[in-house]
Amino acid sequence: MEDRVSEPSLVLVFSGKRKSGKDYVTELIQKRLGSEVCCVLRLSGPLKEQYAQEHGLDLDQLMGPGPYKERYRADMIRWGEACRHQDPGFFCRLATRGARQPVWVVSDARRLSDLQWFWAEFPQQTRSVRVQSSENTRSQRGWSFTTGVDDAESECGLDSGVKFDWIIINEANAPSLDEQLHPILQLAEEAASSSSVTANQ
Repeated sequence: MEDRVSEPSLVLVFSGKRKSGKDYVTELIQKRLGSEVCCVLRLSGPLKEQYAQEHGLDLDQLMGPGPYKERYRADMIRWGEACRHQDPGFFCRLATRGARQPVWVVSDARRLSDLQWFWAEFPQQTRSVRVQSSENTRSQRGWSFTTGVDDAESECGLDSGVKFDWIIINEANAPSLDEQLHPILQLAEEAASSSSVTANQ
């Protein structure tokens, strides 16, 4: 693949509903492993870049959490679906371009086609992780149901039909995130150390 610096030792593909805490969990993993070992890849990043470019919009605001992004979200979803329909791996390829760390954390897979691309490209390295929170918890974090967004494939595409390697329950009354992430971090540390051994041979 063009611009790919190196093959990853481990690819952790995260998915979850809006306000489930995907970004918080994936950033926590990167913090624990360090940025030399682990990079967080966002499939929505290149999507927003392309969309902003084609529509003359403010990319910084589109990347942020505010109302600007919400105003364009439904149309951006439709536009992204059209791009994926033509080329299912389009945004996955853009997101992984230039990644050089041994552990890749994909923070926002939304469709089966996203997972299928990583499974096809990195069959040995890819693991899938689902972050789950109740509607009540998500509401407390600012979520409210939006027609055309929360019932679109971008929110529902991985609700069923996938056997995730891990499911993380991101709730106050669930086991701590440290406890739930322990086996994932252990696997990531092993992958990173085997990668450094291979690099030094």
